[in-house]
Amino acid sequence: MAALLEWLLAGLLLANLWWTTLCLGGYRPETMVVTVVLHGLFSAVFLLGAIAGILGFSGGGAVLPLVPFAVYAFANVLWVTPVQWLGWQDWLYWAQSLLVFWVASCCLRRAIVRETLIVGMFTLAGVSTVLGIYQRYLNPEWLMLGRVQAEQFVGRSSGPFGIPNSLAALLLLLLPAALAVTMVRGKLSRGWRWASAFLAALLGFGLFLTISRGGWISIVLALGCWPLFVSRWTLGKRFGGAAIVFAALVAATFVAYQASPRVHDRIDILIRDRGEVVRPILWRAALAMARSEPWFGTGAGSFNVEIEKYRPEGFRDDPQWAHNEYLNTLSDYGVVGFVLLFGGVASTVVVVIRRRSRGRSAGGEEAETSWVDAPLVRTALGVGLLAFAMQLFVDFHFKIPALGMAVAASAALLAGGSQGRGQAGLGPDIRARVAAGAALVILVLLVGVIALPHYRSEAARYGPRRDIDAMALRNEALGTQRPVVERARAAFARATEIEPSNAQAWSDLSYATALWSHQESERSGTLGAEAETHARRAIALAPEVFEFHIRLGVALDMQGRYVEAGESFTEALRLAPMRSLSWYHLAFHQSLQPATRKLAASAIATSLRLDPGNATAEALRQQLSAGN
Repeated sequence: MAALLEWLLAGLLLANLWWTTLCLGGYRPETMVVTVVLHGLFSAVFLLGAIAGILGFSGGGAVLPLVPFAVYAFANVLWVTPVQWLGWQDWLYWAQSLLVFWVASCCLRRAIVRETLIVGMFTLAGVSTVLGIYQRYLNPEWLMLGRVQAEQFVGRSSGPFGIPNSLAALLLLLLPAALAVTMVRGKLSRGWRWASAFLAALLGFGLFLTISRGGWISIVLALGCWPLFVSRWTLGKRFGGAAIVFAALVAATFVAYQASPRVHDRIDILIRDRGEVVRPILWRAALAMARSEPWFGTGAGSFNVEIEKYRPEGFRDDPQWAHNEYLNTLSDYGVVGFVLLFGGVASTVVVVIRRRSRGRSAGGEEAETSWVDAPLVRTALGVGLLAFAMQLFVDFHFKIPALGMAVAASAALLAGGSQGRGQAGLGPDIRARVAAGAALVILVLLVGVIALPHYRSEAARYGPRRDIDAMALRNEALGTQRPVVERARAAFARATEIEPSNAQAWSDLSYATALWSHQESERSGTLGAEAETHARRAIALAPEVFEFHIRLGVALDMQGRYVEAGESFTEALRLAPMRSLSWYHLAFHQSLQPATRKLAASAIATSLRLDPGNATAEALRQQLSAGN
């Protein structure tokens, strides 16, 4: 029975990993509805097996150092973050990764099951690379799910992801292990080792096609450090091996620089800009946020809202995260959260290393039974995790659900194999079974009350909001707008029904209601009152979001309540003084009254200075000029 449950757990994990990865890495909420269901089944099988005494429950303590951060982050969402619906999403990212690590390290003990898991991950990485090759050489604008590649990434491979750096993260995570398998003797046939060599070459080529500078630097540094971890070598041999590997990788990079114009351009830009231009802006903002709320942070998922206080003039990007997982964690969760998370990771590493040392000294190392637990392969898994950790200095990979799952599964393969086979079941320990039962109840509540409503609400809201934003950019005729706005209103209303705490859904419903007034101008006042109700609900849930105050101001203008509307636009400007959108809406409001049209001209000039490409603001400027 235990073997059947292990196979079922491995199958669910692989199915989830493949599904989420091939659906843009889990970026879309529609994908995450299915992902959450699979996570729920995965966890339920584990907990039911633990209650029955068939499967282990504690994981031998490897997961325990990470539990305090999960609890703290949960509390942060409840009592700290100003954007709770985003906070839950951020917490779910962490919780899902922790869950995969816990269950996989605790329960996947049989050699054949663990080998199947890593082979499934290798195959996924290979398929992702093939998709990247297709994208690079046959259809540069292609993306999964019928999406079109963003112009900034055309010419770079992102495979099943929408972002090349995400593909690079998956490949560098597994590339060292693929290389190691080629060198495992006595455990695998020559055919399997040649297949692994081909896979390693394929993943290396895929990493090259991503043109990810952070990925390249991370893999070079990690592979260069690999010889330092070979315990049976002398110290001199370790450093000599590291120098040789590092020199070879630098030489390969030089060859790529000379041979590929795209690589040449990317490296030249890196040198010219002395690293980065955009990311340091985000990093400085994250540090400023951390200084403003040092202990508990500005709140889970709050970076994209709080950055408005630190946005420099001329910076028009709309970042969701800081492009540095360490700084993002520090700014969102403060020193307490940072220490709990990364201190917990360090403690887990220490636990695994000590177990491995004890297993070696006792002669019970699992390398005797499985190639996946051979010292070389386990060290390679650690090198892949190290490369992943290095790339986190310039990216946000834990905000991509598929990558969070992949790194948790890799860590579980490394940690789980060091625990031996003596903890397969709970035996007669009734306290552990009760704990597993309590965890099952908590799981049902988390999935049913938090995770599924959140993603279902976002799935209802996300696409229609994209549609009305695209419609506004195209400046379509009113007749063409009608079906788009009608569908959006219904979708946003549904989103608020599914999750009444989704502040963005309430704001979007206010937005769509205001747009609908163009279709029924005779009901402008009534629709304005309805839009006001929705906007005030959004503000009550998240008063720090400048867009919500803009929606309220528009709704009040529709009712002729100009003084109150002016207060709302002023509040939006206070929250986001460097946003062109804030100044545009203030200018439009001021243009409605003859006495304030000169102020409107000044406001629209500021809006265009902040975003010279704002076509809507330019049209208003021309209208104001013609009126004068």
